[in-house]
Amino acid sequence: MSIVMPILIGVVAVTLISLVPERHRRPLNAVVVAGAGAAYLSGGGLGPWEFVLPVVMSYVAYRGLESWTWIGVGWLLHTAWDVIHHLNGTPLLPFAELSSFGCAICDPVIALWCFAGGPSVVGLVRARFRRDPALGGPVQE
Repeated sequence: MSIVMPILIGVVAVTLISLVPERHRRPLNAVVVAGAGAAYLSGGGLGPWEFVLPVVMSYVAYRGLESWTWIGVGWLLHTAWDVIHHLNGTPLLPFAELSSFGCAICDPVIALWCFAGGPSVVGLVRARFRRDPALGGPVQE
């Protein structure tokens, strides 16, 4: 369950974010990835090194305003930070021992979606199951 739930959370997050209109979707994701860079600041598990990720993620998020690839890179950077925190024993949520581990599983799901260009999940599902009435079956593209 410690692997399945983070994957499901990633899929749900991607699905919800993909409901945002396309013209706002990438800028919103850039802001979210910038905020993810500051997620560990209050814990201070890595001491002064905790200030490195927010600085790097701010740059990545700025580049992400124009590029889905940079947003995907940001989620992978956050994944690396999650792994470091998990191995260091300083989880994202102090009351949830495996929170960094779960985040390290969830974040790449979001990154993959970003590398695909942040498409609408609902649109993809609709296109997959759309039927051509003339043929009585799925539409061939």
